[in-house]
Formats: sequence, structure tokens, C-alpha cells
Amino acid sequence: MATTQHYLWAGGHFLLLLSGFRYFLAWIMFKSVSSWWYKASFLGALMSYFIVCQKALGVPQPNMTYVRKALADENVQYFLLAIFWWTSRPVTFALFPYFVFSLFHALTFTRTTLMPQFLPPGPPLAAGGPPQPHPLAKKLHLWVKANYDTAMRIVAISELVIFARVLFGAILFRNSLMMPLVYANFLHQRYFHSQFTRDAITLADKRITDLSAHPSVPPAVGQVWLRGRELIVRWGGSAVVEPAAGARRD
Repeated sequence: MATTQHYLWAGGHFLLLLSGFRYFLAWIMFKSVSSWWYKASFLGALMSYFIVCQKALGVPQPNMTYVRKALADENVQYFLLAIFWWTSRPVTFALFPYFVFSLFHALTFTRTTLMPQFLPPGPPLAAGGPPQPHPLAKKLHLWVKANYDTAMRIVAISELVIFARVLFGAILFRNSLMMPLVYANFLHQRYFHSQFTRDAITLADKRITDLSAHPSVPPAVGQVWLRGRELIVRWGGSAVVEPAAGARRD
């Protein structure tokens, strides 16, 4: 039986999906759109992630053990990042990872909580056995399982694109200098906590290194990249909070 808290969690994801879809649609069609939709999207994210974080960590404790545990939780990382985006000037593509997460959570909630209330269960596999989920619920479950890893890979790549966006945005004075610093620290944590992020960074590193070594690229560009890469690797090797066992994103 779903609780009120569970419905509020799902409501946050549905709010993000509806508001985010409205915002993305206007952006794709080059139409002006109120930033209210952007704020509403991240408000939905804050609702959902707050509930998950509170459920996983319990009442906040004024000690470093609790702080370290919280900072190592990827749901807390995304919650803190959502606060930053919610209070900052809109960066449209920043919504994309949250939109994908919410899509999968909303589909799962629909399958496990909403569909059983409206669709009759299927016949049992054997006489006297438990009824099976409705065929539509089964198809939805299979689709989620088949596409989840691919979606997470796309999200990991999109997070690198977001970093490039806010980095060049800071250089061109389109967003604050704080954005790339905050997001770089977020990616720093994600690198140590997520295999998808490590794979995306490895792929990006190889592509950029190959491109910088191309004969048509001036040698100075390659040297700048190698020096920058060295600094990134040195910074990336600094200590991070270790993830708790079994930590997962919700």
C-alpha cells in the first residue's frame, strides 16, 4: 500500500516531467517561456529528493559522521545540485538529467502503484498461484529494464555537456563564475561514485586527446590540452567522500 509520502515523492517527479516538458518544448521551438516552468521543474526535483534523502538518512545529526554519510549519498548530491539550479539563472540543459531520472521513476510508479488500481491482473501461471501483472504493466517493466542502462549512459554524457556549457558560459559572461566551479565539484564526486560517469569521462578524454593530436590541429593546442588534462587528473585524484554501501539514486 502506497503511503502519502510515496505519493508526494511521485508527485514531485510528475511535476518535474510536466513542467520540464513545457519548458523544453518552448526551448526547442525557439519560443519565449516563463522561467516559472524551470523553477517548477526543480521544485518537483527538490520535493522528491528531499523525501528520499530524509528517508535514507533520517533526522539530521550535528556531527561529522552524519555529514560524511550525507555527502557520500548520490541522492544528497543531486538534491544539493537541484537547490543550486533552482536558485540560479536558468540553464536549460541542466534539467535534462533530472528529467530522465523522473521519467523512469514515474513509469515505475505508474506500473507498481497506479496500474494495479485500474487494470485487472492477469491469470496466474499455475492453478492456485498468485495473479500476474497486467500485460501492459509487464511490457512497461521490460521497457524500463531494457533501456535503463542506456539512459544512464546518456545522462552521464549530458552532464559533461552541461559542464562545457557552464564553463564557456562563464568565459562569455553568460552565467556566473560559480557555476563551473560548483558543477566541477559535482562531477568530481560523480566520477568516484558512478561507473557511468567514469565511462563518459574516459570516452570524452579519448576523443579530445585524439582530436588535439590530429595533424591539422596546431601543436600548441595539443600542448595546452595535455597540460590542462594533467591538472584535471591531479585535481581529480584528491580525496572524496566514499559512497555508502548500496547507495543508489532515487
